[in-house]
Amino acid sequence: MGSRFFVGGYDLSGDTNALSKIGGGSALIDVSAINGSAYERLGGKRDGSIDFTVVFNDAAGASHVVLSALPTTDVTAIYASAATVGAPGAGIVGKQDNYPLANAQDGALTAAVSVMSNGYGVHHGYMLTAGLRTESAATNGASIDTLASASFGLSAFLVVTALASGTPTIKIQDSADDSTFADVTGATFGTVAALDNEAIQTATGATVRRYVRVITTGTFTGLSFACVVNKHTVSTI
Repeated sequence: MGSRFFVGGYDLSGDTNALSKIGGGSALIDVSAINGSAYERLGGKRDGSIDFTVVFNDAAGASHVVLSALPTTDVTAIYASAATVGAPGAGIVGKQDNYPLANAQDGALTAAVSVMSNGYGVHHGYMLTAGLRTESAATNGASIDTLASASFGLSAFLVVTALASGTPTIKIQDSADDSTFADVTGATFGTVAALDNEAIQTATGATVRRYVRVITTGTFTGLSFACVVNKHTVSTI
């Protein structure tokens, strides 16, 4: 209860009644030697998906209108466990591979949908926004404490559900003391537009300091967006 879910520029929190899978991992490659007494395996390509169930809703911007389009391009999906900054969350860039409507005997009309990763895998991290963040002026968001600096870079995922006007820039900053912040190199999202959804990844060896936040700059009105960050603690890519 109290979770949020965003897909491809839309807030589907009110239509989603279950998330059955948020995860994945590396494919296992069998490299067992002839002198071994058990299987030996190496990690191969990373994969994953977010699987969820929605209730039929054909209102504008709701589940049926959004998901029945079955886009052939990648979509970004963000799951937030709570509408608070620092809440555990997950992000994925992938293909929506289905929209199988099912009509139960009690009359419920639902669809079990999957977004399957395409290039990034599933990234587990923490929300830099309290669910959706809505603003009409440049804002420094609240920071999260990741407890220590790390030198393995970060990945971040963005869903923009609305933008009335202007050209905002959305970027991630870090700090050693939660007071003086600086932009993280490679952690600025591209041109932001309404219904935008994208992912960024810094250099894998980039140092990201203890405190992390997302900020907006520029002149704009009516911006609503969600952002989740995965600050890597080991070299993963």
